[in-house]
Amino acid sequence: MALLIELAGRTFALEHDGTGSPQAADGGLILPPGRVALLHGLGDALFYRHGQNSWSPCGWRRLSEPPLRIANPQRRVTADDDVWDDPARHHSSAVAALDTGDGNVLLLGALGLGTPRLTADRDTLAGWYERGASPWFAAYGPEEEVFAAYTRHLAARLGSSTRRAGNVWCSWYAYYETITEQQLAKDINDLRGLPFDVVQIDDGWERLVGDWQPNHKFPSGMRALVDRITDVGMVAGLWLAPFIALPSAGVPRSLLLRDARGDLVIAGHNWGTGYHALDLSRSDTLDYLGSLIDRVVHEWGFRYLKLDFINAGAVPGVRLDDAEREQTYRDALALVRQVAGDDVYLLGSGAILLPSLGILDGLRSGPDVAPMWQNYASDDPSDAMARNAVVNTLHRLWHQPVVEVDPDVIYFRSRLNLLTDQQLAWLRDLADVSRFRAVSDPPSWLTPGELDDMRTYLSTRPEIRRLSRYEYTIDGRAADFTGAVSPAAAAYPIS
Repeated sequence: MALLIELAGRTFALEHDGTGSPQAADGGLILPPGRVALLHGLGDALFYRHGQNSWSPCGWRRLSEPPLRIANPQRRVTADDDVWDDPARHHSSAVAALDTGDGNVLLLGALGLGTPRLTADRDTLAGWYERGASPWFAAYGPEEEVFAAYTRHLAARLGSSTRRAGNVWCSWYAYYETITEQQLAKDINDLRGLPFDVVQIDDGWERLVGDWQPNHKFPSGMRALVDRITDVGMVAGLWLAPFIALPSAGVPRSLLLRDARGDLVIAGHNWGTGYHALDLSRSDTLDYLGSLIDRVVHEWGFRYLKLDFINAGAVPGVRLDDAEREQTYRDALALVRQVAGDDVYLLGSGAILLPSLGILDGLRSGPDVAPMWQNYASDDPSDAMARNAVVNTLHRLWHQPVVEVDPDVIYFRSRLNLLTDQQLAWLRDLADVSRFRAVSDPPSWLTPGELDDMRTYLSTRPEIRRLSRYEYTIDGRAADFTGAVSPAAAAYPIS
């Protein structure tokens, strides 16, 4: 069906294959379920690309330029929805927008599950669902207003969370997988009295990814570690990748997802190998998952879980009863929440926005913040480097009304740190804007001045005001991220 619609006084041509008519809604129009296409007439506009998961690149690119995407096919399997990658056309997950530079944007966003995808060219902005059909939200007007209206509709349909993590200390960027019980015991003691709320133990504690028991470096067990953290007055947090397993982890092969040929699905690549996804459509797999979360939360006592690589729960594969992949992902997260309880903070990394809403409390918003701004050997927008993390987070800040946005860690140390003062300032300012602060510096690595800087920073709660896409004030002080996104500082920078 083809018809004309009006959004904020501007007329667009709409074509859709669903039944019913567009309905007026808060901030815009609800479009019928199914495939929709808007003839936008905006010419060579800037296109907002929303990444499928935490690591997938987000940002604005002009339609006349190459699309923002991950070129490396192996990395793309890990960090994006590879099945819908398109090297020739601008594409997006869940929501997209167009900006001609006059202060207004045209937004088209999905309001349901089913792996919603969008594409755009100089004439058309189109959206569809891989499976099933749900409505769409369309709006035109100032960028902040239309994205805010979209989040209100998402909250009403899928849910939201207002739980806050507080200040988090994480082991990853100091020790990576080399953490030991002995070293962490010293660090936990050194954290006593500092303004942290959570001590989160990252990768390196487990026997193997998929074999979720403490390894030989933790002879006292995980309950003893929780007790140490609790004794210094902080919440114990743990890194876990519950939806994946390495080939040698010993997870029963019957619990793993297979493709149409019957082969085990490779859901991504890390730890020097491909890893498998659990088949979350199976009741025995869900029993396995529930037992894992019960052990970690109720036996060991962790009250903050960083759930990593969880996009693997929605990779393509053959599921029981032909289950839809985003709904399967959401159902598994709902089980995690049910077993863990409502008072446990759940942070998703590799998380997918729409099917995570109302279940997860926080989402990682970009790739790892390595202590370097740019890797001279890589132009991968999902690679672990500080600039990629800043760029991705800036373009996901509109998530804040429905879920806490985690920009990853900030640094105070000079040891093993290649970031300049300006780059460190961008990271700290962005953590303030995000209202999520995480640090990975062991106190023993900091000079007295660095320790004082960290203590002062973590003890303040500044007032944040948004001025434009990349400009904010923090307690009245200007915080301009334009240079972080585009060193050329163009009027409409390309990320």
